[in-house]
Amino acid sequence: MIAQTSAAMSDAYNQGYRRQIVRILLPRDARSGQLGEYYESEAQTERGKSAEMMLVPTDESWQGGIMQLYRSASPTAKDILRQLCPTGAATGVPPKIIEDRAIDESGVDGIGLLYTQSGGNGESETLVNDDGGFGLFGQSISLPTLSENDMCMVVQPSQEVVDVVEDLSNSSSETLVALLNPQWRNVDDALDTASKSDNVFGAFASFLGGKGSSLRKLDALGYKSTFTLEGYVCKGGNVRLMKRFDSDWIVFAENDNGDSFIQIGTSVDRPTYQQVDKMLDDKGVGFKYARDLGLAPKL
Repeated sequence: MIAQTSAAMSDAYNQGYRRQIVRILLPRDARSGQLGEYYESEAQTERGKSAEMMLVPTDESWQGGIMQLYRSASPTAKDILRQLCPTGAATGVPPKIIEDRAIDESGVDGIGLLYTQSGGNGESETLVNDDGGFGLFGQSISLPTLSENDMCMVVQPSQEVVDVVEDLSNSSSETLVALLNPQWRNVDDALDTASKSDNVFGAFASFLGGKGSSLRKLDALGYKSTFTLEGYVCKGGNVRLMKRFDSDWIVFAENDNGDSFIQIGTSVDRPTYQQVDKMLDDKGVGFKYARDLGLAPKL
């Protein structure tokens, strides 16, 4: 997944996409999905044991909430930045990666700012805001100074930090700035739909939490979705939806052995749950319980 994500981001950058939005699944220890068992502490430390890891949608199955997600998203973002860095490929020396948590003023919203320093020694460094202030009374966030070969990734940004993203984007015109797994949903609810209206009602809906105002700011800055890999359960089995900036949506279903995914369809627009269900029907894929009991063909 890291290779796919970084390849899509690199291709998009070479075609002029300096501002990118990326949504991906995150690695998690397979045992941490067991409800009632607290397993957050090993979300990052056992990440190297690939046989025990699985890619999981960023849904309610993460019992540790947004901070457990961050503990997985942060090392994933570092891996992506290492692969993207042009000087690392040319010299063999990985970039120094700075992780700045000052952007997360509360300290518990699961937001981070990661950026490279191409002249570094390949080590990672974490900066934490110890001033204790947040919100209107907190310290202003110091934006990093980035060179042309550096790149920046805002991990799990919320609507509250879109102004910081705007300042960062305006101060680094040629630098790649990417948003990884924004906390607003990829689909709209009623409040989101209302907030996209350019009128008083839309402004009020944005004030209540609708994402319309934030999306308008990002659109004006040139942010585009360049790679998406998400998933959910349909007919009892795992499905995955993938899209690059230069492709249609591709839908995959996990086989019954759980070791690979099979393409079941494509769509120009993001397919709805009902459309994915129909794709499975068209391919003759039955409910998973029926396949497990031998009442339907195996996938």
